[in-house]
Amino acid sequence: MDKSIIQLADALPTDNITVKVLKALDYIMPGQWNNLVGFDNSIRSITGETDSQRIQRIRDRAVALYHDPQQGYQTAIKLYQTIDTADTIMATAALANKIGEKISFLSFLSNFTPKADFTQTIDLLLKITVEIIAFCKLNGIPQANPQMFATVLANNYQDAALMRMEALVCIDAILPLGPDFIGKIHGMIDGADSSVIAQNQVFNSVSGVIPGNNASDKFGFIKQGFNAIQGWMDNLVQKTGVTPQSVLDQVGSFIQIADDNLDFVAAFLDQTTNYYEHTGIQTVTRKLILDAYASIQAELPAASGNFTPSFSPAATASNSRFSVGETVEVWDKDEGEWYESTIQDIKVKKEKTKYFVHYIGYDSDEDEWVKEKNIRSR
Repeated sequence: MDKSIIQLADALPTDNITVKVLKALDYIMPGQWNNLVGFDNSIRSITGETDSQRIQRIRDRAVALYHDPQQGYQTAIKLYQTIDTADTIMATAALANKIGEKISFLSFLSNFTPKADFTQTIDLLLKITVEIIAFCKLNGIPQANPQMFATVLANNYQDAALMRMEALVCIDAILPLGPDFIGKIHGMIDGADSSVIAQNQVFNSVSGVIPGNNASDKFGFIKQGFNAIQGWMDNLVQKTGVTPQSVLDQVGSFIQIADDNLDFVAAFLDQTTNYYEHTGIQTVTRKLILDAYASIQAELPAASGNFTPSFSPAATASNSRFSVGETVEVWDKDEGEWYESTIQDIKVKKEKTKYFVHYIGYDSDEDEWVKEKNIRSR
């Protein structure tokens, strides 16, 4: 039987090699990640609630949401777990290949394992694909959308989600492939057909959730996902100045290996860490708690007042066009785009109706009151 989200969050380690690696990589964007473990502790940290009854109410609502088959929380968790488990298999193959190259009497291994650079490239591409799909599942987006994900990644990713993507760039891109990893990846996948990935074990473990009717379609989506975020990856490298050597310097205190064997280090980290699952559980936990908290707040006008809202609801219009909990689209005049949102509260002042909305895919600090004229049905 699968573990509940509470069991997963409570079982997160406070200190192991995964945590050490993530803390070491925090130098890229200091203070972005806190190793938040324990479900109730996460509730207190994320919502600021301290009352035990309120914490229990959020906990109960979160459990109900997690087990709702219409929601994507469990799917996201399984994706993060699957990609890390399969990643260990691929890392073992990469290590076997490198050993075969560097140790002559084991050279026969090279005949049975894929080249490490190509192995690492497929690993990277599939992790990006899983991140896109998990993001869309978590935020109720029916079809995986790489461009929408790229926009959110550039503007709103933070906490464990941002740390996961930073670790991806360091461990699965820069370290094994070098600073010109984008060019190398294009060199390996541009013009390649689906046969190069159809036999890959990691691909087969997650292919069922990748959009497309066949391996060719799925490979096309994988490449589309990489193309969508390569600009963000390159910008991260340029902005932070991260290099293979700087990554090695940070993790070198607990990984003793020669600095001319960076490909060994990358494969070793893939094999010994589960940073995707670790931060993935933290991401799902945060999203689940925020959604449970918002769901309870939305019931406040009809509730007994056990909850203290983060905003003061005013009188609700009984004849308003939209209702609390409804999914709508909100117009952003600065961006010139419609954004999918959920209505959390309604107030009427001087016969004018305003709606307090939460933008799906964005953190709660983006929530705001908007005028009725800027909302349309989804």
